[in-house]
Amino acid sequence: MDVTSADPRHVLQSVFGYDSFRPHQGEIIERITRGRNALVIMPTGGGKSLCYQIPALVRDGVGIVVSPLISLMQDQVDALQQLGIRAAVLNSSLSASERRIVEAQFAHGELDLCYVAPERVMRDRFIAAMKQTNVALIAIDEAHCISQWGHDFRPEYLQLSTLRETFPHVPTIGVTATADPPTQEVILERLHMSEDDLFVTGFDRPNINYRVVPKKRNPKQQLLQFIESEHRNDDSEHRHDSGIVYCLSRKRVESTAKFLADQGYEALPYHAGLSGTKREEHQDRFLREPGLIMVATVAFGMGIDKPDVRFVAHLDVPKTMESYYQETGRAGRDGHPSNAWMAYRLSDIVRMRKIIQSSTDNEEYRWAQHHKLNALFGYCETTDCRRRVILNYFGETDLPVDCGNCDNCLRSIDTWDGTVAAQKVLSCIARTGQRFGASHITDVIRGADTEKVRKFGHNDISTYGIGSERSKQAWRSIIRQLVAKGMVHVDITGYGSLKLDESCRPVLRGNRDVEFRHEPEPVSKRSSTKTAKRSNAPESGEARDLFDALREVRTKLAREQDVPPYVVFGDKTLLAMVEHRPTTPKEFRQLHGVGDVKLERYADAFLDVVRTFQES
Repeated sequence: MDVTSADPRHVLQSVFGYDSFRPHQGEIIERITRGRNALVIMPTGGGKSLCYQIPALVRDGVGIVVSPLISLMQDQVDALQQLGIRAAVLNSSLSASERRIVEAQFAHGELDLCYVAPERVMRDRFIAAMKQTNVALIAIDEAHCISQWGHDFRPEYLQLSTLRETFPHVPTIGVTATADPPTQEVILERLHMSEDDLFVTGFDRPNINYRVVPKKRNPKQQLLQFIESEHRNDDSEHRHDSGIVYCLSRKRVESTAKFLADQGYEALPYHAGLSGTKREEHQDRFLREPGLIMVATVAFGMGIDKPDVRFVAHLDVPKTMESYYQETGRAGRDGHPSNAWMAYRLSDIVRMRKIIQSSTDNEEYRWAQHHKLNALFGYCETTDCRRRVILNYFGETDLPVDCGNCDNCLRSIDTWDGTVAAQKVLSCIARTGQRFGASHITDVIRGADTEKVRKFGHNDISTYGIGSERSKQAWRSIIRQLVAKGMVHVDITGYGSLKLDESCRPVLRGNRDVEFRHEPEPVSKRSSTKTAKRSNAPESGEARDLFDALREVRTKLAREQDVPPYVVFGDKTLLAMVEHRPTTPKEFRQLHGVGDVKLERYADAFLDVVRTFQES
């Protein structure tokens, strides 16, 4: 495809079939096209990939995309090749002969985009090849992996700083959906970028309904109740919803997958204990088959582009807010209503703390992970709008009203007036100089006689022992909820010291009340809860029949090419066919997601179906 020097908007329309850029996309693409750098923090499904794919097509040369997972690379390349773009992967999945072919294409300038693993991109041989080739740009996908403060730090990503030094004049773009402010600072530093290069387009996913429930004795039954009430359709012909269930251990993955299969669901396990062949088989089925539920550890998910995942459920809490945000973000990438459901119990925090303590000897890193875990449990226990808590965590404080699409917004919560308790905590943090973490603040408030309390003379300050009536666990919960409300921040670069936010001043002055959550209450009955629809597909009648017929054609075409169905067209495009009923190639070209290449490849097949329904 020869689109070099074309206008980015023309490429957007003619290649990708989209009418207009999403917010900030145009600005970022223009910046990279002009040879400048950018770090882009954009929510899942927000269009991060286009921010480097279009400049790679417009600029002269090949775009290098550094990506952490083989499955992520292959999915992107499959989709790009469907658009007529010359894209390839260069990783360990290739045979020696396949690798030589790609290397030759790279050397001769026959690729628009080349996806490479971070380990391979830093090899002397590949660096030498880059020096002999016109490189259009360097894109670093999942850029949060470069920071030890991130939730998925990968040491091999540290070398990418050297890549920037080796090619200082090649525009570089880092993209990720999950990076809080401290992580953003580290990424900028290691990629030799400035604050001017940072683009934070927002973290909100308004189509996702967030819900957290207390975990009972039989969490699998709770999960089944959630799936049955929200996603099951008695008409088996129309059971097309896909979902992901996350569990912490391999044992729970296996038992949960079997449990769901026994209930009549198509459910598959995915964890590191399975063979590579079996994992690949299960992932391939999940991408290609409708209505399949993947039960998995965190080994599954990064780079999964399946757009029609209708729910993500957590039977165990993840380690961090970033992990939670990223994993729930795999639901509803197509923008349609979707659900994020999680079951938790307070004892989970003990188990997660042990995992963190045993994972590394790096004390600074452990402090960071403990803070992130505390923030997640604060989210679980909060009485505020859950979406606001998520956005506050990532530095967004401008959600003007409650979202109206989370359990806290949609049902009443058993709360208690925690104003005095909040004042005690906030005062204690202030009187100890905002230099200490939650554990020490709890000891001071409860009047504990510890060496650290005596060393700093905190047994002589006015807040010593003012909260002896509550347990250590209760004060820890209060502190987590204050963090979740944004009144207290945790300095993860300062060994977890608690810092007061300006928003706490009205509380200290007695001008603002604070409510805390009592023991978590079960989710109210379905009648009092807003729920996500299964999908936006027509429920019945002639429109549903046409939609199903279009799906059959899409599945047939996908099987012939050995790609997932959504790579041919997403449901959004099929729904546009149902709504607009195109009968000519010109009308077909106007549909969302139809570019010039897909018009040529697929118009006849889909138009035949539409015409058949028009004539009947």
